[in-house]
Amino acid sequence: MTASIQTSTDRVLKYSVLGARRFSNYWWATIVTLGATGFFLASLSSYLQINLLPFADPTSLIFIPQGVAMGFYGIAGITLASYLWVIIALDVGGGYNEFNKETSQVRIFRAGFLGKNRKIEIEYPLDNVQAIRVDIREGLNPKRALYLRVKGRPDIPLTRVGQPLPLSDLENQGAELARFLQVPLEGL
Repeated sequence: MTASIQTSTDRVLKYSVLGARRFSNYWWATIVTLGATGFFLASLSSYLQINLLPFADPTSLIFIPQGVAMGFYGIAGITLASYLWVIIALDVGGGYNEFNKETSQVRIFRAGFLGKNRKIEIEYPLDNVQAIRVDIREGLNPKRALYLRVKGRPDIPLTRVGQPLPLSDLENQGAELARFLQVPLEGL
């Protein structure tokens, strides 16, 4: 759950979940694309002896070993950048959490990679929800997440992956959700 789009009535509560379309992924995909393209063009320039870069002259590089090494790094970087752009285009991890008292259903939706599991949809009756659990771990790799505790199932994460939510937002969302579902809030 994020602080972004939230739809709420007295019968339906819906939170959008931010996936791969976040600023940091756009930033790194752009930086890696530019750097990898530069390395690849430098390698190609050293092989063809034609300057393909307007800001440098890589024609003076010896193709073996310098041009080959730059070509390898360029291809590796282009591969990584392609992967980043694909997950951004597919919005992997994005979706929503819907808690609907009208249909008595909890619906968790996430977008995945291409294939038969592209759309991940989980539905449970509201009666099976036991609690909302807050998981807070501080330190070098902090984790702040909300989980849905359902009878007979492992806990289902409700928050985005990556950058942890601010503690106040996490507590507010957990309390609002527990109050809406009329279940206990665990972990605080």
